Amino acid sequence: MAEPGGRASSSPLLGGGPEPTLAELSSTGRRAWSFPELDVPVETLDIDERRDEPVRLVEVAEHDMVMHFTRLAHRNFAVDLGAYPLGSCTMKYNPKVADWTVALFADLHPDAPTSAAQGALEVLVEAERMLCELTGMYRATFQPAAGAAGELTGMMITRAYHTAMGNPRSVMLVPDSAHGTNPASAALAGYTVREVPSNDRGLVDLDALREMLDEEVAGLMLTNPNTLGLFEEEILQIADAVHDVGGLLYYDGANLNAILGVARPGDMGFDIVHSNLHKTFATPHGGGGPGSGPVAVTKTLAPFLPGPLPVRDEHGQLEWEMPRNSIGRVHGRHGNFGVVVRAVTYMRALGTAGLRQVAERSVLNARYLAALLSDRYEMPYPAPCMHEFVTSTEAIKSDTGVHAMDIAKALLDKGFHAPTMYFPLIVPEALMFEPTETQSRETMEAMAAAINEIGESCYEDAESVEDTPLLTPVHRPDEAQAARHLNVTWFMEE
Repeated sequence: MAEPGGRASSSPLLGGGPEPTLAELSSTGRRAWSFPELDVPVETLDIDERRDEPVRLVEVAEHDMVMHFTRLAHRNFAVDLGAYPLGSCTMKYNPKVADWTVALFADLHPDAPTSAAQGALEVLVEAERMLCELTGMYRATFQPAAGAAGELTGMMITRAYHTAMGNPRSVMLVPDSAHGTNPASAALAGYTVREVPSNDRGLVDLDALREMLDEEVAGLMLTNPNTLGLFEEEILQIADAVHDVGGLLYYDGANLNAILGVARPGDMGFDIVHSNLHKTFATPHGGGGPGSGPVAVTKTLAPFLPGPLPVRDEHGQLEWEMPRNSIGRVHGRHGNFGVVVRAVTYMRALGTAGLRQVAERSVLNARYLAALLSDRYEMPYPAPCMHEFVTSTEAIKSDTGVHAMDIAKALLDKGFHAPTMYFPLIVPEALMFEPTETQSRETMEAMAAAINEIGESCYEDAESVEDTPLLTPVHRPDEAQAARHLNVTWFMEE
């Protein structure tokens, strides 16, 4: 909100009101840059697309611009500021050494010839070796730019394989607790999606699955532990059932953090595995990127991988080679290489024993937090969880009228990020927590105390919970209107 004269009041960080926008800071003739004088002839492009008028942009001094974006950055919640217990998202602390190593490759052009990029290709080879060792797969591609892209790539490989076998098949099975991108990716690949129900323990209903299997089923998409944070105890029987009808088993790597160095999807019978390097292996994610969703496959499926892939020639040099039955490219270059460098740094720094500790501590933390909340919040599936767990606030809603959304927003005022809300869909008024291995015992105890206090407030003063958050820069935006009337176009008003 601007004061008289067009300027907003001072930053909240300095005890004032909302900070000015860049447009309000703009003053004709100010610059945040300086270029040397041209030492080449000036040419005018004679094309129809050439603008008649210059683009109207804000004009600010460099320091004003830096202060503005720094103020905005301080208004954002981040994993470096507090606990971020988003279930299924693995929002954990990321070591800064990973950012240091990726900077070593900052000047490498994506189109550099292989002769000038041998070091980068070696990184891809090492990352592939590590991922295949961790997942029990044979070869991997790093082209998919994120998890959903990895899912689609896996579905395209599945279709290519079945087509080569003489029957492209038409059906993909997806559990009712699956991530929403699973059915979307399968549908985008041309499959009819059929939902596999969970049993009363929150696991795949094996009998129901067997009834759904036939020679039209191309495969089953699954994550293990599943989205409820429960390990699929009958995974070997599930794999056998899918393979008996010629189908493939696809592993959604969103929950890989829970089993690093402990169990491998390949040993469970999975044929295709995507990993989220931006969740499990160092790089922060959220806000649209950066991401990397490499796909690893068994030896049988390796010829169908996207290409090209790095291979050694007779002189030991790395070159690009297209697999013989490749589905083609799924990315304009070779994936988000910087994320791969961070992942290799993370895996090298921790080593085999360290990666196993990641899994063990993520499970320990989740079980501890679940125990601290179990007296106040309903646990619909009380079996010991793995890296995450789901609570239901349906009883609180019934008794007080306070929704899961209200409880999540109230947690923001306590200094913690909200958990995942209303997911999985099979749990009413769901709140899903994943503390990860990087939260200390003291942090989890403080977070649990805050969540339990909110639960008590629901019964003592429900209206106060429904009115939160009060301490955040933005109070309660209308999420429905924002989604229905999205406006991402900035323009400078007169």
